[in-house]
Amino acid sequence: MTAYQLLHDPLLDSVLLASDEIEDICQDLGGRITRDYTGHDLVLVTVLRGGLVFLADLCRRIDLPVTLDFMAISSYSSGAAVRITKDLDDAITRRDVLVVEDIVDTGLTLNYLLGVLKSRNPASLGVCALLDRDARRLADIPIAYRGLKMPDRFVVGYGLDLGGRYRNLPYIATVRDEVMG
Repeated sequence: MTAYQLLHDPLLDSVLLASDEIEDICQDLGGRITRDYTGHDLVLVTVLRGGLVFLADLCRRIDLPVTLDFMAISSYSSGAAVRITKDLDDAITRRDVLVVEDIVDTGLTLNYLLGVLKSRNPASLGVCALLDRDARRLADIPIAYRGLKMPDRFVVGYGLDLGGRYRNLPYIATVRDEVMG
């Protein structure tokens, strides 16, 4: 399917962030991260699968030597029970860690992840989020780098999915309210 066909999918409502707007956000965040972490041993960590697309674009906007690592997490009952299904490949002790998230919603899963990572004694631990849907926040999450504070809508595209679909959209679109019922 082309981007045009996907945009006119009956499940999608409108474009929240166009690809050029996402590029501008990545450029801005990458510049800020570069300034703040110059001279540091920076590890960018994302949670698969959704964060992969944002991480790929963001890391190319950071003008520093960085390493990338990945985790996978399963959560059940709105984050009440969380399980790591893929852990980091490298140690983060005494390294600066920035968790790169596509979207922060309730914050429950991210709060769990930050606790796990903090127990591994990084030099510092921060969060960079493309989207912040704080209307649903249940856990207090400090977000050092925020791309966009967004409305309380379900979104897809640019790594975000609905039933595994739409991750490949080059933009972020809202899903029709009646679909999410």
